[in-house]
Amino acid sequence: MALIFKDGRPVVRLRAFRAIDDPRTCERFIEGHAHVLTAIGVKKVTSSKNDWMYNPAAFVLIVESLDGEKVYGGVRIHVAGGSEPLPIEQATGSMDSDIYDLVYKYAREGTGEGCGLWNSREIAGYGIGSIFLTRAGAAISTQLGIKSLFALCAPYTVKLAESVGYRIDTTVGNNGTFYYPKLDLLATVMIMRNLDTLREADQENKEAISSLRENSNIVRIETLRNKEIEIHYQIDIPNIEQWNLSEIINNLRYNTSEDHKPDVRNLNIL
Repeated sequence: MALIFKDGRPVVRLRAFRAIDDPRTCERFIEGHAHVLTAIGVKKVTSSKNDWMYNPAAFVLIVESLDGEKVYGGVRIHVAGGSEPLPIEQATGSMDSDIYDLVYKYAREGTGEGCGLWNSREIAGYGIGSIFLTRAGAAISTQLGIKSLFALCAPYTVKLAESVGYRIDTTVGNNGTFYYPKLDLLATVMIMRNLDTLREADQENKEAISSLRENSNIVRIETLRNKEIEIHYQIDIPNIEQWNLSEIINNLRYNTSEDHKPDVRNLNIL
């Protein structure tokens, strides 16, 4: 199904769900993300494990056609304490074990990570693979009860992440940066520490995220650089009453580099 336009604007749905509740959409997310990674030169992505599909602490935001048949982008929110370490630990732990201390410190009060952000070429330039999914990820975090969010950002998303409230953490890596294995990609560790108040977000993003929290099922005309898109937000997470953050925190373990080996096929940057 081709991208649908209405009054000259693309029309899409942005929907949230827990990964284990919708394996079919998870597979479509993986397929779309793999196409994007292949296009930028990451090979053999189809053989990566994608264990997050089975992680009870992984949540997905998907951008799709209104009939759900076509996927245009997405991002994931992983909560620390699930069935696998956070992607940022898997990506950087073998280079600097201090990342495990940093994550564990925040995880005891409830933390997560925004990761796996991508968009298809069809929707490029409309803000799906940047600001609108990033805002939605911050918006649903209050449903999860977490107090902070990590992100491993590519150079071109650092300023965007800062506008939403993330800040660089200079205590790990080289003042917060790592060279991602084999990709020659500079990645920056960032944390949003004030998810509840959005104190460090700029005013526009603070208002937009707060609005989504107050009305999480709404149709909005969004604008980025004079380009408009109609987004049907459905970001109330189904079955959220079955989610128990306290149980996830109680399941926390201190990860080490011996627990896993980094896999460049699992490129999970924001």
